[in-house]
Amino acid sequence: MEMLHSKSLKHVLLAMLITASFGILGGCATIEGAGKDIQSAGEAVEEGAEEASN
Repeated sequence: MEMLHSKSLKHVLLAMLITASFGILGGCATIEGAGKDIQSAGEAVEEGAEEASN
């Protein structure tokens, strides 16, 4: 039963990730805009990792 729950949770998380990706990419009018959005997201992840390690 736990394995089934784990698989369904993974499917839900994957669906949410795909949906969020389409939303993010849909908000970018150009490749340059997409690059800036990706850079901004990377910086946020980097800052979060630095805060978590301290």
